[in-house]
Amino acid sequence: MSGYQTRQNAIAAVTNYTPTVEPLNFSETSPTEVFGSNVFNDKVMKNMLPKDIYKSLMATKQSGEEMDPAIAGPIAAAMKEWAISKGATHYTHVFYPLTGLTAEKHDGFLSPDGEGGAFAEFDAKLLIQGEPDASSFPSGGLRATFEARGYTAWDVTNPAYILENPNGTFLCIPTAFISWKGHALDKKTPLLRANQAINKAGRRFLGLFGNDDGEMVVSNAGPEQEYFLLDRNFYFARPDLMVCGRTLFGAKPAKGQELDDHYFGAIPRRVLAFMLEVERELYKLGVPVKTRHNEVAPGQFEIAPVFEQANLATDHNQMIMTTLKAVGKRYGMACLLHEKPFAGINGSGKHLNYSLSTPTQGSLYSPGATPHENMQFLAITAATIRAVEKFGKLLRATVATAGNDHRLGANEAPPAIISIFLGGELAEIFNQIEMGDLKGTKAKGKLRVGVDTLPPLPMDSGDRNRTSPFAFTGNRFEFRAVGSNQSIAGSQVALNTIMSESLDFMCDEIEKITKGDPKKLSSACQKVIKGIMEKHGHVIFNGDGYADAWQKEAEKRGLPNLKTTVDALPNLIDEEVVKVFSDYGVLSKDEMYSRHEIFFEQYNQHVQTESALVVKIAKTIILPSAIRYQGELAATAASLKAAGIEPTLGTLSELTDKLRQLQKTTEALEELMAQNSFKSVEEEAKFKTDKILPAMLDVREVADALEGMVADDLWPLPSYQEMLFIK
Repeated sequence: MSGYQTRQNAIAAVTNYTPTVEPLNFSETSPTEVFGSNVFNDKVMKNMLPKDIYKSLMATKQSGEEMDPAIAGPIAAAMKEWAISKGATHYTHVFYPLTGLTAEKHDGFLSPDGEGGAFAEFDAKLLIQGEPDASSFPSGGLRATFEARGYTAWDVTNPAYILENPNGTFLCIPTAFISWKGHALDKKTPLLRANQAINKAGRRFLGLFGNDDGEMVVSNAGPEQEYFLLDRNFYFARPDLMVCGRTLFGAKPAKGQELDDHYFGAIPRRVLAFMLEVERELYKLGVPVKTRHNEVAPGQFEIAPVFEQANLATDHNQMIMTTLKAVGKRYGMACLLHEKPFAGINGSGKHLNYSLSTPTQGSLYSPGATPHENMQFLAITAATIRAVEKFGKLLRATVATAGNDHRLGANEAPPAIISIFLGGELAEIFNQIEMGDLKGTKAKGKLRVGVDTLPPLPMDSGDRNRTSPFAFTGNRFEFRAVGSNQSIAGSQVALNTIMSESLDFMCDEIEKITKGDPKKLSSACQKVIKGIMEKHGHVIFNGDGYADAWQKEAEKRGLPNLKTTVDALPNLIDEEVVKVFSDYGVLSKDEMYSRHEIFFEQYNQHVQTESALVVKIAKTIILPSAIRYQGELAATAASLKAAGIEPTLGTLSELTDKLRQLQKTTEALEELMAQNSFKSVEEEAKFKTDKILPAMLDVREVADALEGMVADDLWPLPSYQEMLFIK
């Protein structure tokens, strides 16, 4: 199919759009009735389980107590009964391997009874533990390739749920994934361990202020998921999008996002229909999606949930990504979750809103009306400042991927320099503490718009800063550097671990001064905070993170600027990083080194795939089309000469020159790709960063120039203009 035909099909799909599925009938069932209807949640369990079993289960979920194995049998029986009533024929242990994707193996409930019939089987053993073939999942050298045994272990803290398919349903059980030696092979296990660590350290911290009431300290997350949508006619006409998730070629369109007219604009009809179904499906699964809107780039959108406990939020975000892709197909669209699908156009992130809280106190990052008097808030904020400055390289490493390299550091996303934005009010308070003179700040005022019919608006204490990687936003911090295609688990594991270490540091230092005397608590806190600000306060920056001046200023402050994955990943095995993860029982030295190996391998594989596809598209799609156009021009020139008219050969000459350049740059890329004598994955990654990626860009530069020369009906690839604006 030619590019012209693809374009016409996509236009027809939009102009003649009719849903391929029955319209959602919201009048039959209200959203509140739909919400959680496919979840084996607390309400369902309370109705179906014996009281003592339910009480024991809630003690494990809410207080972190060790689970009594005896309760698994009754829970399995109730779960099976509930799932079969929902039409389920199979169950699966859902887990999250280090691929970053969701994995599952389905098993049937039915077993033969030996008399020609069957019975439904699902007992405690099947609930608690599964055994998928783990040989093909990345382990980073934790075991030999022939060692296939791996276990899935039931995550009792997150509810089971039903996934629907047009031909049936199946039960999904959230699980951790470990090797037979107990090594974490997934994203969930370290997060569960880190949650334990932050609870222990957090309760110790609250105890200093007399606020440990026995409730768990939990980390919370609210990831804002950005994504692109494009018509599937375009998607299937672009091998680079199908295989790599991003365009490896494409000339800049005449209009991109310069007019800022897409941001928060009216949502296109087909896109809105898609969003409504996505939300409906997520409601069934108990995912509390709250916000939808157009993002900055044309064709870019966002969905955001409300805050949840970190482990549940992580599982829910995986469900969101899966649902976006699945529902998009039903509306003739492809959902792109790559961090940079289109060069020169804003990429997609996943802003991770992070906080610590207890059920009774709410967010521990809530400053209150007089934050300068809220010593507990000031202390935990100081602990955060220390953690982020001390382990900034680690935080950068948690978001280091081949895809995110195209986004981080550009004028669309936080720079690769990890800094903290506090806002004017908090920055002033901490500056006063550092100077040894805590006075407080001005009271919040009212914003008057100047229109009599509009009410005065309460003013926040400071503006927001979208250029900061780690920004305080009222009662939480927002880590803005996570890539749209990433699991949020890695960054949360790091944040919980380094916060545990920093809270313990605060407790140690304060206890040295107070020696148990509560009257000395306030002055002790101020002294410890003062010391933190003197040593770590240079990480605070409230200005423009995109400005060139900040790059120079950050260097003076000693803040690292790790621009690429190759620069960032080695910090995963930094001695101090390995020690903090090991000390808090989150990841062992072997597990840290395995992740270092895996993430480098994944980087190399991504670049290898992209470079191979650049060569193939250039040689088999772009070059033949340009040669056809060259032939048309040459034939036209010959006809003009035969008619006694001297043709203008400038276009033909320029085209021929570009064709030679395309062949030359493609051959140069192939020569570089043939080199494979590397001593380590790090060495290979550095070669790919320094040599392969620039060579790929050389090919692209020539090909994109040809796109502006070849006749539109002969150009084989859908253009940026078409993909971004036809919705």
